[in-house]
Amino acid sequence: MSWLGKVVGGAFGFMMGGPLGAILGASFGHQFDEGLQSLEYEEQLNPGDQHRVQMAFFTATFSVMGHIAKADGKVTKAEINLAKKIMDELVLTEEMRKTAINLFQQGKATDFPIADVLDQFRRECHRRTHLIQMFLEIQIQAAYADGVLDKVEESVLLNICAHLGISRFDYKRIKLQFQAQQRFYQHGQERSTESKLDDAYAVLGISTTATDAEVKKAYRTLISQHHPDKLVAKGLPEEMMIIAKEKTQKISKAYEAIRTSRK
Repeated sequence: MSWLGKVVGGAFGFMMGGPLGAILGASFGHQFDEGLQSLEYEEQLNPGDQHRVQMAFFTATFSVMGHIAKADGKVTKAEINLAKKIMDELVLTEEMRKTAINLFQQGKATDFPIADVLDQFRRECHRRTHLIQMFLEIQIQAAYADGVLDKVEESVLLNICAHLGISRFDYKRIKLQFQAQQRFYQHGQERSTESKLDDAYAVLGISTTATDAEVKKAYRTLISQHHPDKLVAKGLPEEMMIIAKEKTQKISKAYEAIRTSRK
C-alpha cells in the first residue's frame, strides 16, 4: 500500500503537521482536513521516518512544481503538460492524481509558503542528500518544461538550493548534467556522433579526457545515487520509482555510448 493509502486508510500517525501537512490536508478536502485538526503533531513519528518522508517528498514535489510554473507570472501549456506527463508516468491512482493536481494548484498561489515548505522538507529528509538531489532534478526539469530557463525561474531554483543546503557549484553541475541529458536524447539527424558523445560525457559529469577508471567510477556513483530501491528505502514514494528508473537508464545509455567509442 502506498503512503497515501495508509493516510486515507486511517493511519494518521504518519501525518507530519507544519506547512507540508497543512498543504496536503487541504488537498484532500475540508472533511479530511477537519479530521486532522485533533491530532497532536508533537507526538507523531520523528522526521526521517520513511512514510513521513514519502509524504513530504510527494507533497513538496508537486506543490513546488506549481510554484515554479507560476514564477514568471503565467503557467504555460508546456508546464501543465509536463506535470500531467509526470503524473501519467507514475501511473497514479485517480485519488493520488487528484491530490497531485490539487498540490500543483496550491503551489501556484501568490501566498504559497515556499520557504517554510522547503525548510520543513529538508528537516523531514533528515540528511538524505540523494533524495534531496532527486527533488532538485525534478524541479529543474519542471523549470525547463517550456524549453527555456528564464531569470525568474532560475532565481526560484537557486532559492530552493539555498533552503535545501545545495551549493551553487552542485546546482550548476546538476543543471549541466540535465542539459546534456536533454541534448543526448534529442531525436533527429542534425547532431553529429561526436557531439552526442560529448554530451554522454557531460551526462556523467566528466571530461572527454577522463581515464577508463574515472569513467567507470563516475558511472557507478551516479547509478548508486539514483538506484530506485535505495531511494525508496530513503523515502522516495514508491509511485516515483519510475522516475529513478528512467534516470538510471539514461545514465547507463550514456555510459554505454562512451564504452563503445573507446573499444
